[in-house]
Amino acid sequence: MSKLIIIAIDGFSSTGKSTIAKLLAKKYNYIYVDSGAMYRAVTLYAKENQFVGINFLHTKQLISNLKNISLSFKFNKSLGFSEMYLNNKNVEKEIRSLEVSQLVSRVSAISEVRRKLVQEQQLMGLNKGIVMDGRDIGTVVFPEAELKLFMTATANERASRRYKELIERGDEVQFSDILFNVQERDKLDSTRKDSPLVRAKNAVEFDNSTMDIDEQFDKICDLVDRVILNKS
Repeated sequence: MSKLIIIAIDGFSSTGKSTIAKLLAKKYNYIYVDSGAMYRAVTLYAKENQFVGINFLHTKQLISNLKNISLSFKFNKSLGFSEMYLNNKNVEKEIRSLEVSQLVSRVSAISEVRRKLVQEQQLMGLNKGIVMDGRDIGTVVFPEAELKLFMTATANERASRRYKELIERGDEVQFSDILFNVQERDKLDSTRKDSPLVRAKNAVEFDNSTMDIDEQFDKICDLVDRVILNKS
């Protein structure tokens, strides 16, 4: 029986982290955890309770209400992956909205929010056999992960992917707004004081600006197989 490892995938928004992570989890029969969905769910809670908006952020009120936030993933057989639940309500669609995207980096920068979610994420990885994607998985959540990947692509390419995804879902959005959001999130994620988005020293970088999913997946599977073989 092959050894179980932790696969940590970090990178900028809309670089296909979740897509690759889901494919890896399915191929290797690993647990998949979308850490970004957890931060988006907290952001949705904050938005619905008027703790955050485009022009305001009530940090103290949000921190005092963190105890009222319960997050969980529930596997959807028909979709083939787990969906995000906030206080026992499926919020998978709501957390992917542009409104939440515009606010999530500000909520994610709050140290108390990160501390709560990092603790939950680390518990999920105790038995290994997990693929997790996010912004600080290889640097903070699982610094000892056996395989770390860092995904990147040009801002324009990432905005195009996100725009197509939202349009296909039926959302009415402008490309210029998506591009601005991508660039703004890059800036906020990379410059926040607590756990900024940086490439881990031993992470393998993948610039997938001109690389399709199949090509990426094949290359990454080769890496995973090598790491597992070395662990066995």
